[in-house]
Amino acid sequence: MRVQMIQTHASIGAFPTFRRGTRVSIGPTPETAYAHWLACEIDGHATYVPEHFVHDGALNRDYNPTELTQDAGDTLTVDAVVCGWLLATNEAGTTGWIPAEAVISIDALDT
Repeated sequence: MRVQMIQTHASIGAFPTFRRGTRVSIGPTPETAYAHWLACEIDGHATYVPEHFVHDGALNRDYNPTELTQDAGDTLTVDAVVCGWLLATNEAGTTGWIPAEAVISIDALDT
């Protein structure tokens, strides 16, 4: 699926890819956070993780929480939809997270 940014989104910084089995320390999740995302610390990095990516205090898959910085009008290819966020790849080939509310689908516009 291809989407177009309808608002600018700024990343909070780059993260390494954390490997499956890496321990996750779950902290209190602010009420303003997205549903089904947990505030946590992974290898000393404060971030968020989808709750179903964690089992018994460890990641159950490889995970990189890096968000993309994108401007309104940019086009992305969606790789996955997870709890209101899109894991997407931009035209430069960089993959990261974007909130679903920041995009519209453009596949339907091509038909």
